[in-house]
Amino acid sequence: MTDEEEFVEFATAHAERLRATAFMLCRDWHLAQDLTQSALTKLFLSWRRAVQSDNLTAYAQKILLRVFLDHRRRRSSSETASEVLREPAYRENPELRLTMLDALACLPERDRAIVILRYFEDYSVDRVADVLELPVSVVKSQTRRSLAKLRELLASEQLALFG
Repeated sequence: MTDEEEFVEFATAHAERLRATAFMLCRDWHLAQDLTQSALTKLFLSWRRAVQSDNLTAYAQKILLRVFLDHRRRRSSSETASEVLREPAYRENPELRLTMLDALACLPERDRAIVILRYFEDYSVDRVADVLELPVSVVKSQTRRSLAKLRELLASEQLALFG
């Protein structure tokens, strides 16, 4: 199998998961698609090095997170869409999911990335630290602060809904 065929196979199998992660980071399906495409392009350009890594999926996630953080640093990232497409409703509890996404959007980008990797992607503290190139102590302290902020936001949301 050629490098290109291997890459196409990997991209086909993992693109949707990368896009879902990108959506949780940015809350915009169109931007999530753009971020995913940029990440896959970067992955393709470094494919020979990437396939030698221990965990190709983690390698792709790391590229996606860097693309997201780079995008947020650019001036053009302050543009907002006039009509944001929402994620399809989940059967279980779509209101709760949307409330959680709203609360996550209130966190700074790096803190949001930490929470998503820890609790939505189920990464260990060490793995999050490695992916984001942060000390483990920073990941732990920011996780603690971010969860406290989310609890506060979600508690106030519950009061607003039922108060």
